[in-house]
Amino acid sequence: MDIALLIKAAIMGVVEGLTEFLPISSTGHLILAGALLEFDDDKAKVFDIAIQTGAIFAVIIVYWQKIRHTLVALPTEKQAQQFALNVLVAFVPAVLLGLLFGKAIQAHLFTPVVVASTFVLGGLIIIWAEKRQERNPAVARIHEVDAMTVMDALKVGLVQCLAMIPGTSRSGATIIGGMLLGLSRKAATDFSFFLAIPTLIGAGGYSLYKERAALSVADVPLFSVGLVFSFLSAWLCVRWLLRYISVHSFIPFAWYRIAFGIVVLATAWSGLVTWGH
Repeated sequence: MDIALLIKAAIMGVVEGLTEFLPISSTGHLILAGALLEFDDDKAKVFDIAIQTGAIFAVIIVYWQKIRHTLVALPTEKQAQQFALNVLVAFVPAVLLGLLFGKAIQAHLFTPVVVASTFVLGGLIIIWAEKRQERNPAVARIHEVDAMTVMDALKVGLVQCLAMIPGTSRSGATIIGGMLLGLSRKAATDFSFFLAIPTLIGAGGYSLYKERAALSVADVPLFSVGLVFSFLSAWLCVRWLLRYISVHSFIPFAWYRIAFGIVVLATAWSGLVTWGH
């Protein structure tokens, strides 16, 4: 295996792990990083989706106590059953729309300019959502994920579908969307992480199955390196983020999105950087 290719896989794994659970779009960053590293062929697109599974294992470890309790209590405890149902209900819309439109979106919208544009738009929406909750804290009527209803979960699941547009950010859509729908910052973040488990494992597994003919045993080291670095960086990031949101808002991430998006658009239009297609 080419050492240079393994180094690219490690870099992409770190990018995935650090950005998957922040409201800044892991897909967008992977597209941009892939363009710069010239790691953006068809196999690389499968790689980008598959290594999300490494990041998800980090979430499972961080939230293992809640996950374990839910699984053990599922046959008998109503609250555990409600929580599992909420995650399932929120998961379904992304599955249906992904199967219907995923291929078309990947073919036409996975471009650096689209990503940069959604970076900027998403940043503005984050600022609006945070200022709204700051002006009127009472809009946050749900402070724990166990207080969510099926309808609350369905609404968050529908908002998650916006993340099919690259650069939007799955975590950004579910967290900020959840806040706009009445969840506190913590409740929205927790539910976003729980919802990520079936969503990203499903997306990774489906992508690997669909493209299995284009993969071989020789690709195992490449994917393994990406998964390991994705897991390690995501584990550090999730632990940090949960501490961060207890006393801070998401507004700094919004300004980062806006600044990064403007830089990408400016360099693309000026020809200073060739971001790819």
